[in-house]
Amino acid sequence: MKMYKLKNNFKGFKKGTQFYLIAESEFIGVKDFVLRTIDLADRIAINERELHNNFILLKNSSGVNSNEVTDA
Repeated sequence: MKMYKLKNNFKGFKKGTQFYLIAESEFIGVKDFVLRTIDLADRIAINERELHNNFILLKNSSGVNSNEVTDA
C-alpha cells in the first residue's frame, strides 16, 4: 500500500501528516485519489494535481518503484 506525507498544510491537515492511498480512479483522463490518515479517522478525495503539488510518496509496499516499471 502506498503511503504519502503532506509537504505543506492542506485542507485542514498539517504539514507532515501521513496518509495511506486507499483508492485510485480514472474517468476520461481525470485521475482521482482517496487517502486516509494513518489512524484511519479522516479521509480526503483529491485530484492528480493536488496529489503531486501537496504530497510526497514515502513508501510503495508493492515492491516496485513506479520509476522502475517498464513495458515488456
